[in-house]
Amino acid sequence: MLTFLRVRSFAIIDELEVELGAGLNVVTGETGAGKSILVDAIDLVLGGRGKPEVVRTGAAQAEVEATFDVSGDALVRERLLARGIEETEELIVRRIVSASGRTRAYVNGTLATQGELAELTAGLADVSSQHEHHSLTDPARHLGYLDAYGRLEGERGKMKVAFVALEDAGKALAEAREQARGREDREDVLRFQLKEIEALAPEAGELGTLAAERDRLKHAEKLLAAARGAEEAIYARDRSIADELAQLGRALGDAAAIDPRLRGPFDRIEAARAELEDAARDLGHYAHGVSADPDRLTEVDERLHRLGRLARKHGEAGAADPVLGILAFRDRARAELDSLGSAEQRLESLERARASALEVATKCAHALSSDRKKAAEKLGRAITTELGSLGMGGAEVRVDVASLEARGDSSGLSSTGMDRCELLIAPNVGEVARPLRKIASGGELSRALLAIKRVLAGLREAEGRASGLYVFDEVDTGVGGAVAEVIGKKLREVAKHHQVLVITHLAPIAVYADRHFRVLKHIEEGRTHSTIEPLGTADRLEEVARMLGGLAITKKTRDAARELLKGAAAATN
Repeated sequence: MLTFLRVRSFAIIDELEVELGAGLNVVTGETGAGKSILVDAIDLVLGGRGKPEVVRTGAAQAEVEATFDVSGDALVRERLLARGIEETEELIVRRIVSASGRTRAYVNGTLATQGELAELTAGLADVSSQHEHHSLTDPARHLGYLDAYGRLEGERGKMKVAFVALEDAGKALAEAREQARGREDREDVLRFQLKEIEALAPEAGELGTLAAERDRLKHAEKLLAAARGAEEAIYARDRSIADELAQLGRALGDAAAIDPRLRGPFDRIEAARAELEDAARDLGHYAHGVSADPDRLTEVDERLHRLGRLARKHGEAGAADPVLGILAFRDRARAELDSLGSAEQRLESLERARASALEVATKCAHALSSDRKKAAEKLGRAITTELGSLGMGGAEVRVDVASLEARGDSSGLSSTGMDRCELLIAPNVGEVARPLRKIASGGELSRALLAIKRVLAGLREAEGRASGLYVFDEVDTGVGGAVAEVIGKKLREVAKHHQVLVITHLAPIAVYADRHFRVLKHIEEGRTHSTIEPLGTADRLEEVARMLGGLAITKKTRDAARELLKGAAAATN
């Protein structure tokens, strides 16, 4: 809801402020006073194009500031958060147009582009005049209006669920097909890698074992000489260390028989001699097993090389045992190969799932389309009836529902079904029905939009928000008398559900206002100025009398104005 509008240096306006409220806000004034300038100002803060000619002569820039109450509009608040703009219960838009044509826009104090501004304010206001934009003339929104009118939200919800399931099934199938395209190549690679690993048959810990064996083979002669030399010195040669110890032992043994205190040293020497003899025997066994084997050395070197190469390809850098990485890779490769082996069956299963989802979505779309066509006939008749009461008895509205037959690739389906919808109107008998946006007459367009809004007034879902602003300019063009009174009543009915701003020349419309504003134009120091003021009871009577009788207000016109106001009040109570 638009709660506040400030305009500075805009056309013939120096500065004006207006506070709007809920219900029906009516703006009146003499022709040329600047009433429609308010519509232009509102269009500007909704993201309309800023033109340098709107800047008041002599001013550097024009400025329009508007405050919208968005406390009940979660969609707008989500948009603000998505843009990184502080989310509050008010949306404050400031638009500046310089005399050079450059424009700036601010949303809650944050600089925004014209496109961002239009996106953030989308749906806050619907402007109905010959030259302004109208959300109701946008075919992209007509399907939502039709579904809301036909109470098809439940069916539309089922369609959305079915379409999401179809999309999910399609994505899963596409991914599986993409994987299948490289499956054979991948299988060949995995088989080669597994064959290479299995042919080598690595074992955990063998790198260390092989490295030790390689060192022994490379230094076999040195090891043999050391072992044999030690064996001979300890045991095998004449006057060996063992012989010397045996001789010492015998001497100490005899001495220990005399002095038992020598028994300890004797025992230790005998133990040492036994240990040395065991070591000598081990050295002999070791020397017997050591040999220089060039073939085995070559074999060990080759295996170490192959294991190292595999570790670099499949192992983990810095691992304590690189062979463990090779074995882990082998296990993963086997599992992947098994998975690829079952990919064909999985692909077939996904194709069946996608076909089933398409069938369900198509059935939902056909059922929804059938319900829409029934609702379209009723909506067209309802709007046509409204137009008749608005002085357009020869007009006919048709709600055109065109179905896009779903093909096997589901390109004809969307989350809203398979239909496109557009409101078409033939303003006069014998004319071809055309889209609303192509109606030439501003008055006809405004009344057509009033008829549509009257039919949809209570359908909050149609607008996708708790309430919004409807702006009507030229809605009274070419009408008068009883038709004007009907228009006033219908505007009041629409205002029960939406904030409405009407610019009118007709008293039978103005008397239904909840708030009445008058635009005044005067000349001061050779310049034209336009101002706006809210009207109290007495001033409102005078303004309605002026609208009935012109500049010469008489008792008769005041009495007529009083009767109109009383009648409007009685009709709305």
